[in-house]
Amino acid sequence: MPKPPSSHVPLWRRPAFRALIIQALLLAGLVALIAMMVGNALSNLEARGITTGFGFLGERAGFSIPQTLIDYSGDSTYARTFVVGLLNTLLVSGMGIVAATIIGFAVGIARLSPNWVLARLASAFVEIFRNIPLLVQILFWYFAVLQALPSPRQSLSLMEAVFLNVRGLIVPAPVPEAGFGLTLTALVIAIAASIGFALYARRLQARTGKALPVYWCGAAMIIGLPLLAFVVSGAPLSWVMPELKGFNFRGGVTVIPELMALWLALSIYTASFIAEIVRSGIQSVPKGQVEASRAIGLSSNITLRKVVIPQAMRVIVPQLTSQYLNLIKNSSLATAIGYPDLVAVFAGTSLNQTGQAIEIIAITMAVYLTISLSVSALMNVYNARTLIKER
Repeated sequence: MPKPPSSHVPLWRRPAFRALIIQALLLAGLVALIAMMVGNALSNLEARGITTGFGFLGERAGFSIPQTLIDYSGDSTYARTFVVGLLNTLLVSGMGIVAATIIGFAVGIARLSPNWVLARLASAFVEIFRNIPLLVQILFWYFAVLQALPSPRQSLSLMEAVFLNVRGLIVPAPVPEAGFGLTLTALVIAIAASIGFALYARRLQARTGKALPVYWCGAAMIIGLPLLAFVVSGAPLSWVMPELKGFNFRGGVTVIPELMALWLALSIYTASFIAEIVRSGIQSVPKGQVEASRAIGLSSNITLRKVVIPQAMRVIVPQLTSQYLNLIKNSSLATAIGYPDLVAVFAGTSLNQTGQAIEIIAITMAVYLTISLSVSALMNVYNARTLIKER
């Protein structure tokens, strides 16, 4: 039996073998270049008497941070400083993503409204905030708006419980008492029941065409069940009210102006881009789909929620993921106004004190890479689950 013609071709003339050799040589060259750079950096650090390694993470930081989500003091270690900065970055990024998504979808839909005034206002929002640099918007909200608020003694007050001044927003602090766990348990059960009801309603609609009021029933369960448990257990929750003592308020929870300014700027700036993404996604849906839904008697609201938006999400989700990643990346501009995020407290103050530039920058880059890959993975899963299955 004759051998295949390919067996007579010399190994070095086969394209697959040559491609493998070239890739191996490139990989070896890249590894050698990295090794040379690392060796050069280590020798230079040793010549200047700078120690390497991650032992500095266990040393005392010695500086305070104005906003922390966990216990922290000047005696805490640099490792805890890293955690505080990371949590602050995740806080402002999460708040910004939620607000930008809500504002962006509302403005994007409003741009296509038949109401002339509403559509023009939405267009003006997009054109103004999309074309002003983000850093300028951050400085505007911080210096021109929040720093112009009155002093603590002349605070803007709401029912003598919520105060707004140049030091930030001060609200009462909730203090759970014995028995509050029943309310949290009821909340978890209500969320699980709402998810189960939504899945049942989707299968019922696919099988019979009958639609159930999923949103109203879900909201009633999530609000009503924990509220009922809270009342039955004797309202086990007290509040620490803020009081003006000396030159500032004591008690309560303070939202610092740096967080408010950064959150407002990130949300509005990103929302202007999301609005355009939503508008283009809706316009990508064929008009025949809308006309067909109206022909069978569907209202404009149901047409938008059940026909237009699900099909538009195929176009919206990939670009929406890019905007979420941009928002997380742009949160590092917090350094401009002193918000204590990861870049400010860890890649800034900690780096200046320890001199461990390579280790700290490497950790910071790894954190942003991990966050970006995690967000991309979650959005890809969501995109795959909401993808319209063609029959």
